[in-house]
Amino acid sequence: MTRKEIEAKLDEVKSDYVRIQSDMDKLEYVRGRVSSAEQQLIRLEGEMAELNKKLDAMDEEENE
Repeated sequence: MTRKEIEAKLDEVKSDYVRIQSDMDKLEYVRGRVSSAEQQLIRLEGEMAELNKKLDAMDEEENE
């Protein structure tokens, strides 16, 4: 993946994270089941971490 592709994917994942977090807040308000939303947030956090690692590795390669 190129830097631009990784950054675009990271923006997409961040957007999904915010949307799901908002949905979870609404579910909590109406006492709905939030475990599925929590699992999705955990998965997205992992995906964001992995994408950030890829960007960091690219930065290190560019600085060498």
